[in-house]
Amino acid sequence: MRRKGHAVTIDEVAERAGVSPMTVSRVVNGTGNVRDSTRERVMRVVRELGYTPNLAASALAAAQGTRIALIYSNPSGAYLRELLVGALRGATRTAAQLVIEAWDPSDAEVERIAARALAKRVSGVILPPPLCESDVVLAELLRARVPVVTIAAGRSREGVSNIHIDDARASHEIATHLIAQGHTRIGYIMGDPNQTASQLRHQGFLDALREAGLKFDRTLVQPGSFTYRSGLRAGEKLLSRRKPPSAIIAANDDMAAAVISVAHRRGLEVPRDLSVVGFDDTSAATTVWPELTTIHQPIAAMADSAIDILLRVIRGKEDVGTRMDHVVAHVLVKRHSVDAPAAGAGTD
Repeated sequence: MRRKGHAVTIDEVAERAGVSPMTVSRVVNGTGNVRDSTRERVMRVVRELGYTPNLAASALAAAQGTRIALIYSNPSGAYLRELLVGALRGATRTAAQLVIEAWDPSDAEVERIAARALAKRVSGVILPPPLCESDVVLAELLRARVPVVTIAAGRSREGVSNIHIDDARASHEIATHLIAQGHTRIGYIMGDPNQTASQLRHQGFLDALREAGLKFDRTLVQPGSFTYRSGLRAGEKLLSRRKPPSAIIAANDDMAAAVISVAHRRGLEVPRDLSVVGFDDTSAATTVWPELTTIHQPIAAMADSAIDILLRVIRGKEDVGTRMDHVVAHVLVKRHSVDAPAAGAGTD
């Protein structure tokens, strides 16, 4: 007699039928090659014991066999943290296996070899910046028919889904916010020149100046690479000018935080003497003083959504090569790093 409420396990069925638990699983799921005589014996025991497969466990096992790679090469530690939070959240929610790898994007041939090897051992790939725009990596993965989702790519690609914000519009909003405060002499620190999103953010800044009737001063634009160190260099150059800007826009929070550090070192008070804004709203925006006004880009939510998009393709609900362009909302977050310019400082 079986105890009331005791669920029959797959091990008990296997023991009674004289086979392995794997064989029982193959029989009840209709997969694999099992002899007819063995299949009949297992099904007879299943009926006798009243065995009911644990569908939730089966789904979990199937999901755990789904390996999704997140390939990272972004120099910003704060950006990486947001990505990992979102990707781990999505993988935990769906029970997918998350493979995280760091690649050096400086050698195209190394990228090609790495992508070719990766395609053989994962079911899908998430590519954040800057690899989201690597022609070599995308070509190899698409050739192997591995579904890919890019995050924050500035341009669409055939056969690749992309999750991004409207970078140009967001940059336009934050520049317009500074202009509304009375700033007319605004410095700008560029992002990585190889990323389309950097160009779009710069274009949004230029559009805001043009719409406000402000003259573009090329000497107030400095190159950057989305790193804190590049923000230090650019901040020093901008604030060393005979007539420095009254406000500085940096293309990400790391560089904006570096500008605040340079300002403090020069005895300037932010925002009384200099307004500073960033972009992305990563942890760097709230670990500096004063906290940064910035554009909130939902990086974690974008990585989480990338898991769902990949799983729809991997599980056959959508075709490999289906391209979806997901534009997510951004938010201008106003904190304490912006104020009206000091008397005479905001005009040319």
